Amino acid sequence: MTELLVVTGLHAVGVERVIGRIRAADPDAVVLHHDLRDVGAGLVRRRMRDRRIDTLTELRLAHGCVSCTLREDLLPTLRDLAGRVERVVLHLDPALEPEQVCWALRHVLVDGVPVGDLVDLRGVVAAVDAETWLDDATGDEPVAERGLADLPDDERTVAQLAVGQAEFADLLVHTGAADAWRHARVDAVLARLAPTAMRARVADLDGDQVLLRRAHAEARRGRPDDVHAPLLRGAPPLETDCGVRMLVFSARRPFHPDRLHEAIDLLLEGIVRVRGRVWLATRPDDVLWLESAGGGLRIGGAGEWLAGRGAAAWEQAAADRRALASLGWHPRFGDRAQDVVVLAHALDADGLDAVGAALQGALLTEAELAAPWSTLPDPFGFHHTDPCGEPAVPESRLGWGEER
Repeated sequence: MTELLVVTGLHAVGVERVIGRIRAADPDAVVLHHDLRDVGAGLVRRRMRDRRIDTLTELRLAHGCVSCTLREDLLPTLRDLAGRVERVVLHLDPALEPEQVCWALRHVLVDGVPVGDLVDLRGVVAAVDAETWLDDATGDEPVAERGLADLPDDERTVAQLAVGQAEFADLLVHTGAADAWRHARVDAVLARLAPTAMRARVADLDGDQVLLRRAHAEARRGRPDDVHAPLLRGAPPLETDCGVRMLVFSARRPFHPDRLHEAIDLLLEGIVRVRGRVWLATRPDDVLWLESAGGGLRIGGAGEWLAGRGAAAWEQAAADRRALASLGWHPRFGDRAQDVVVLAHALDADGLDAVGAALQGALLTEAELAAPWSTLPDPFGFHHTDPCGEPAVPESRLGWGEER
């Protein structure tokens, strides 16, 4: 079966260095790249190369969007290559998130079959420039201002791309030059953001490593996490390193919507990543997924709690979810809970404690628990973006606004 490697990263020079190492290990690898800089105008440039050919094709799409690129050309091209070549390197445009692409490989049908059934997805390799990555991952610059892709209504930030690329990787490759302190800080963040990913410098890569023949026992290999999966997947280090700290917050009572809304401001400063499941008092049946990258944060619907849904829902739930729910089942609240992980790069111990105290203070008090919850003021739309905007329709936590 054709092996597939997905290569991603924000900086073209670093990504090309990684691809160069892959081609050195396998000179016959086919490299496929879709340039999305003009996708908003319906134009995509597809480049395909191996050691014999290097072709550039301009494609006109009926609708200028990422989903059209995936459905109309990227996935069909992979299908056509499957079985004909030994290895394909899918070089992602920086505006494409690897999790989104891997989801499409598994779920979008091409001639009735997911392309993921036709290839052996070995995993994701992410190029990281230690000189610039942490600034990218903690900023609030919109994708459009970076000039990465001209997508209509694209409200994503560069931080979302930087964090998403690294978090989903099976191999993180340092490609740029940085001083020892900056390199150590970036490594401390990556060890906690993607604990199952191997980390290496591009010059030190060997063939087995760059072709993902070696990987962590819990390597993602293109598999998105379920919203109810453990938040500390891969057992990241919890101790402080180079000023990088983690906070794990759990509670078995709902958040007061107004107080949680106020606490959100503390989740946007000095923090790389926040992610977790949220239980809001005014939405007792809904699992809400909270996720941030840099200076932007979103809360959206992610299904329902098992409590109160009946035996059929219990039987349909994944075995891991049923086991986790059973272990923590509350006689009144069932499996409802707060579980949030915060990864901070620029907060001292007191600052991180303040974040935890704000989340603790946002929980309902004993008096509020005894009163009706449905009448509480709720500043959140069903889907909420911070800094605050108009409430929008719910969207998958995986795509950050991209059509699925």
